Amino acid sequence: MKKLFIIFYISVVFVACKKETSEVVNSVPEKTILNVAYGDSTEQKMDVYLPANRTETATKILILIHGGSWITGDKSDFSEYLPVFRQRLPDYVLVNINYRLGKFPDINAFPAQEEDVKGAVDFILSKSGEYIFNKEKLAVLGASAGGHLALLQCYKNASPKVKALVDMFGPTDMVDLYNSLTEPIEIFGLEALMSGTPATNPSLYQRSSPINFVSAQNPPTLIFHGGQDPLVPISESIALKAKLQTAGVPVQMVTYPTEGHGWSGANLTDSYNRIQAFLTQYNP
Repeated sequence: MKKLFIIFYISVVFVACKKETSEVVNSVPEKTILNVAYGDSTEQKMDVYLPANRTETATKILILIHGGSWITGDKSDFSEYLPVFRQRLPDYVLVNINYRLGKFPDINAFPAQEEDVKGAVDFILSKSGEYIFNKEKLAVLGASAGGHLALLQCYKNASPKVKALVDMFGPTDMVDLYNSLTEPIEIFGLEALMSGTPATNPSLYQRSSPINFVSAQNPPTLIFHGGQDPLVPISESIALKAKLQTAGVPVQMVTYPTEGHGWSGANLTDSYNRIQAFLTQYNP
């Protein structure tokens, strides 16, 4: 009888210790780390939002890339959207990045922005053990110029493998974009960024157009575009969708016929719903 009691006591203690250990492992606190440097430039910074109770198996990662025509904008542009993403995606590490801009007077000509995105992605994934997340469960979201950079990152780089990509009205064909411009200041700005015109620097325009890198290996892609977008022709997203479909890549395109270059209200809520459903499906 005494022997049975000892065995029972040991079993209870073991279970209790195991439970306590589990609770300790699962009590990793929420943490926000602002302006983490991933390069030497003051513009090469990122904000990292770490959820509570994260693990190296279940916690995913979403990288956000702001827009601004490659010459302006800041990670703070996502400030009003971050609380929504954090609430809707509680099992995600969110990484909001800056990159070198092609603004005057010190123009960081393309592909500096593309290189920065790749550098930021490689840097944050190298921190998976320290920050505690599963680097295999990677998703990327970009808006406008950030959408263009997100597409380049995901379509041109076989590694790291991206599970899901969200492109919000990003340019897909730089030659088409150039030809669509009518304002002299916009034309001048793009020529400065791209070190010339499609005629004088065709190689860079080709290498900087995501539509030229569509293949069957591209990640599932969710595209948003406003039907009245005055900056990026909706035809660019339509052409990308068609090429992805031909390549057999899962693609969804959501068009808001009366919207321009961005939206709010009910359509923004609809976008959140669709992004959440898309990530649930392709980055489970």
